[in-house]
Amino acid sequence: MRGFDTLVPRAPAGRFEGIERPYAPSDVEKLRGSVQVAHTLAERGANRLWKSLHEEPYVNALGSVTGNQAMQMARAGLNAIYLSGWQVAADNNTAGAMYPDQSLYPANAAPELCRRINRTLQRADQIEHAEGGATRDWFLPIVADAEAGFGGPLNSFEIMKAFIEAGAAGVHFEDQLASEKKCGHMGGKVLIPTAAHVRNLTAARLAADVCGVPTLVFARTDAESAKLITSDVDERDRPFILPDGRTPEGFYRLKDGTGLDHCIARGLAYAPFADALWWETSHPDLGEARAFAEAVRKVYPDKLLAYNCSPSFNWEANIDKPTIAKFQRELGAMGYKFQFVTLAGFHSLNHGMFELALGYKDRGMAAYSELQQKEFASEAAGYSATRHQREVGTGYFDQVALTISGGASSTTALDESTEAAQFKMKATKEAPAREAA
Repeated sequence: MRGFDTLVPRAPAGRFEGIERPYAPSDVEKLRGSVQVAHTLAERGANRLWKSLHEEPYVNALGSVTGNQAMQMARAGLNAIYLSGWQVAADNNTAGAMYPDQSLYPANAAPELCRRINRTLQRADQIEHAEGGATRDWFLPIVADAEAGFGGPLNSFEIMKAFIEAGAAGVHFEDQLASEKKCGHMGGKVLIPTAAHVRNLTAARLAADVCGVPTLVFARTDAESAKLITSDVDERDRPFILPDGRTPEGFYRLKDGTGLDHCIARGLAYAPFADALWWETSHPDLGEARAFAEAVRKVYPDKLLAYNCSPSFNWEANIDKPTIAKFQRELGAMGYKFQFVTLAGFHSLNHGMFELALGYKDRGMAAYSELQQKEFASEAAGYSATRHQREVGTGYFDQVALTISGGASSTTALDESTEAAQFKMKATKEAPAREAA
């Protein structure tokens, strides 16, 4: 009988130590079908992320809302990308609408953004490779937001598969009621029983096993600030439930002031079924972060932790600048190996465009020229999007055309473009300057 190490053959040694599965390898084999499809980007990203989480003090990521933002993150030297459901809801979903973070968008929207990001990274790799050799590994691991699974265990199974097919390295699931799901920093959150979330995590693990990849399962709890829970059926939740505290909808009320303890209890319950634990917090607090980490790692000393360095926090209103500067280093030392700013893409995109538009309204092309000069100045650090035609692959497709035509073509696009005539890439820290092809 084969074991899980052979069912996921390219996982690192010891990858599943301490992970519990309430099913057997034979159950996985029955669900695989007769043809095993390879998921190269998911597998490669998961292994790269796992390695970084165990070898680096911590891995910090920014939330990307577009493929081009992710490409700039890779170019700047980050080692992972966060894919936020909040940002998918706000500005990049398959419904083509703007929503708050309440799981109102179609369930395929976040996997589609994951696929789009990976396609952009693939194009960046192709461009650089065609110009003489890629100078970096463009395929950053993507940790993606599966919300509350958009339903129960079967929905969690399916969305995990969708993310794997799109190339995600890790996927997180939160323990809210899917039909009432809210952003972790909104009110009105309703938890599901601990055992119900364990089933969702198990469903996600099963999906990864069926796909044959070591995609990381992140378990998130929103118990710190949630006020409601669907049921008192799980005895592990009962110490935190108000007796006779029912709402008009039939939910049970949770006791005030017990959120951190409830997070710890849930973290301990989820740990055997997850690769990493994330407790959503209401404010940045190193003391509370340490309390959670020590409680979990006392029982599971090697368990990876994750922390949302949220833009919902007013950072300087909560902690001083020196503490902000060392915040991530301190978290990393506690075991919070994956740290991220969920809505970095949203805030960067909006403030950057507002700042440009405000200046452009008053000063016209002078404001735009200032932006362009900032771009030129950033080229020394590796930035290259000033040459926007090259950035999106014009030179690459010129090479495709030349290959098709045997090396003779009068219709290539980049050689006689204004960009080739007016924009010369300066030397960067990573590679010598290259003239536009």
